[in-house]
Amino acid sequence: MDKQIKPKNKKTKRMLLISIPLVLLLSITLMNLTRKKQVNLKKGNLVIKEVIKADFEDTVLFNSTVEPKTTVLVNVIQGGSISEIFVESGQMIKKGDPLLRVYNPNAELNYLTQETAIVEQINNLRNIRVSIKNQQLNLDQQLLSIKNDFKNAEREYKLDTTLYSKGVVAKNNFLKTSQEFTFQKERSNVIKKSVGEERKSRDVQLSRINSSIVNMEKSLALLRKNKENFIVKAPVNGLLSSFNPILGESYTQGQSVGKIDVLNGYKLVAKVDEYYISKLQKGIKGTVNVDNNMNNITLAKVYSEVVNGRFTVELKFENDSLTKKIKRGMTLKSKLFLSSSNKKTLLITKGQFYSNTNGKWVFVLNSNDKAVKRKISIGRENSFHYEILSGLREGDKIITSNYDGFENVEQVNIK
Repeated sequence: MDKQIKPKNKKTKRMLLISIPLVLLLSITLMNLTRKKQVNLKKGNLVIKEVIKADFEDTVLFNSTVEPKTTVLVNVIQGGSISEIFVESGQMIKKGDPLLRVYNPNAELNYLTQETAIVEQINNLRNIRVSIKNQQLNLDQQLLSIKNDFKNAEREYKLDTTLYSKGVVAKNNFLKTSQEFTFQKERSNVIKKSVGEERKSRDVQLSRINSSIVNMEKSLALLRKNKENFIVKAPVNGLLSSFNPILGESYTQGQSVGKIDVLNGYKLVAKVDEYYISKLQKGIKGTVNVDNNMNNITLAKVYSEVVNGRFTVELKFENDSLTKKIKRGMTLKSKLFLSSSNKKTLLITKGQFYSNTNGKWVFVLNSNDKAVKRKISIGRENSFHYEILSGLREGDKIITSNYDGFENVEQVNIK
């Protein structure tokens, strides 16, 4: 007898068909979330360096340029066009040597007009001074005449007084003589007082005129000296450089036409990465390689302005006698010591990885074909190494080449 077979539940079958794919999708998603993000790279495209323990030389290396210790600019004092050139760049010159002549007809006419006006004013003041002196002479002559009249009246009065007392001279004549004496005496006193006051006034006037003449003569001398500014002269002794004027070319007042290098020694000028701006201070010692010989130098100036990520420093030689072997424009390898002593520490060779990680993490090899991301801490740096503070051990090997685009990568597979 046949047994009746019951059909399976269709609903249960449908749930199984739906749940199986969901479980598979969930499993794949979980695997992707928990699996480390990886990238495959060829070993030939990587730079791998080993962490070492060695003395950390706290220094900064850079190229420095030789420049004269003192440079004086040669400027055009009177603007105009170049009419004559007397020297060439690279010549040794002495103070006062003519370098070039500037032509400016308007300025020359202006100088001539001013000179004429000043000379005319000086002549006018001198004429006034002569007139005042003549007036004073006339007053002095009048004063002498009045004094003489007073003396004559005084003498007649004394004589008539004696004669009148003896009855020789009539009373009327005596009174007339006495009246004349009194008149001349009062007249003399009044004139003396007036002439004295007038003389004081004229002395003040003459003093002011003399002072004005002196000032005008100084102005005239300065004006005539300024006329010499059409010829540009060397302000100091030295080597003329950057002197390239062109005949007929116009220059404005104060414009530079060249430089004079005063041969009293040389200095070094360098551009340094802004990383060191807080580390470099005046007085830091260092060395420079001159003709395969190390010479001592000292940091003399630090210009704090940063341009394109670099700032400027000046260094001086501790022994100026050694600068005889160098010339302006030479490039020398310079080194400054940021600390006086060295100590052993973990070091890693500098590489492009730093620009991507800022020294916060690296890829460390844990086998020949795999490198994993690890957090680290970097301290000081010099021209060749970074100092490792934490995260690495001596003998660890890390990838120091470019990490561009590896920010979210956790593991590098090396092929």
